[in-house]
Parts: sequence; C-alpha cells; structure tokens
Amino acid sequence: MKPNIHDVAKIAGVSSTTVSRVLNNRGYISEKTKEKVYKAMEEINYFPNDLARSLFRKRTNLIGLIIPNSSNPFFGELAFHIESICTSMGYKLLLCNSLHRKDKEEKYLEMLIRNQVDGVIAVTYNRGILNYHKQNLPIVAIDHYLSDTIPVVGSDNYDGGKKAAELLIEKGCRHIVHINGPIELETPANLRRKAYEDVMHEHGRKPITYEVPFYQHYHDIISTLFDEQPDTDGIFASDDIMAAAVMTEAKKRGIDIPNQLKVIGYDGTETVQSILPDLATIQQPIELISKTAIEILAKEIEGEFDDLPLETYLPVRLLEGRTT
Repeated sequence: MKPNIHDVAKIAGVSSTTVSRVLNNRGYISEKTKEKVYKAMEEINYFPNDLARSLFRKRTNLIGLIIPNSSNPFFGELAFHIESICTSMGYKLLLCNSLHRKDKEEKYLEMLIRNQVDGVIAVTYNRGILNYHKQNLPIVAIDHYLSDTIPVVGSDNYDGGKKAAELLIEKGCRHIVHINGPIELETPANLRRKAYEDVMHEHGRKPITYEVPFYQHYHDIISTLFDEQPDTDGIFASDDIMAAAVMTEAKKRGIDIPNQLKVIGYDGTETVQSILPDLATIQQPIELISKTAIEILAKEIEGEFDDLPLETYLPVRLLEGRTT
C-alpha cells in the first residue's frame, strides 16, 4: 500500500493535523516540527496528493499553454521559456499543440478548463475560442488579438518592420518585396507589413506584399514571387523560416545572396541563428515576452484586473547578418 498522511504522522511523532498544516503551509509550525515531518516523508517515500491540496487551496498551480506548432522555432523557444519560468514560480505547464486546427484548440481549451487550470497563455488564431467573461478564466494572448478584454504581449512589430525595410534600402535595394501572412488575421504581426509599406512610401517606392494563405505552404508562394518579380533585389520575410525558404529558392535559381538579392527575416530564435548564423533578422525578445506574459497572468490569477495593460510590446533588435 502507498504510504499516507497517517504513516507520516506516526513516524514524525506528530498528529495528522500537524502534517496537513505543514503540507499546506497553514498556521504557525516550528522549523523543528517541519524538519521532522519532511524527514518522515522522505523515509517512507511519501508524496502529497496535489489534487487534494489544490482543492484545499482552491488553486491547482497549473498553467495551460496553447500554441499552433511546437516544431516552429519561435513557438518552441517560447514554450521553453514559459515552462522554465513557470517552474521557477511553482507552476506546472500543460502544453497544447493545436497544429493550427480550430477543433483541436477548442478541445484543448475544454481539457484545460476541466483540469481547473489557474490560467491560460494562448497563441491562437481562433479569436472566438476564448470567451473571457463566460469562462471567468485568467488569459493572456501572445501576439494575437483574442478579445477586447484579453491582454496581449508581443514584440514591437512596427519598429521591427521599419528596421527591416530601412536596412534593405540602406543596402541599396531598389525593388523590395515583403512576404507576410493573410492581412485578415487579427494579429499585431500585421504591423510589420504596415511599417514596410510606410517606409516604401516614404522613399517613393511601391510596396509589394505576397501573402501566404492560412494553412498553405509558403514554398509555392515564394516560387511565384521569383517568377513574377524578376527585378527583386531585397526581400523582407515576416519570419525566419520563410526567409530560409527564400534563400533555398534563390540558390536553386543561381541567385547570389547578398550580391544579387538581400534577405532579412524576423524572430531571431536561437535555433535558426545556430543553423543560419549569416541570416539577417529582427530578433524578438522571446524570454522577456514569456516573462511578461506570465507576470500579467499571475496578476490576473490573484484577481488584479484593474490596472493591467491591454497591449504590451517589447523592443526588438536588428541582427545584421551577411544576407544583407
């Protein structure tokens, strides 16, 4: 049989009530008594029942994280930092990988609610999935607008787009194309496109944006771009994976980077930087985004909703690689 709280009490020479108070940090207990209880727990290999303790505290110390695709370097690094920070704060993380599917997002949210998570961090394109008031669940979104009441944390997308476009112009590019996701997606990342277009207009250039439709692979779009825009000498891709695909297509066509074509991406994850150290990119502060999202969520969990910022955008950094 598994050891129980009564076994711990017997070995420690205290009452079961005292053991319960030690485990739940309730009331005054001397350090000597605590040491006796912990030593007894270790001696018989006793582990507290987290479910029972959560019912007592009305907290599970569980945080849900919904991301579109953990194989994407940005989301993978984001999940890494969020899990690491949650652990340091005493939270456990339930990771939900939705694969961009609305039905999976809905099922994952139901699962998180059933498991009585204390809060959710969401990176989802499904704006209607999270009804903040209906569920009364603390939620923070990362780089996506989910509702008028859910706080959003992300990078300064406009400044990042501006830095990328201005760098290509400084490097002498005349025909600069931008690759982005669908404009109808309600995400702050669209500000990268807005900044690119503003910079183009400021310099008397015509902005040209190729959209990658939701769920569609981008290689066909990139191939079409090269076919339709043969004079292109600069490409700003809205993430590093697309930038890498641009470099691959350019190599297939015998186009020299950076002499004939200059390329800059967005994200600056450790994974892509280690594989493509020469890639110029706009680096998002992924660890700081994670930390900020958790800090806001922790305040929501404590019931502090009044002074929370609805939008928080953190500074980006230009990494000027050899592709420009």
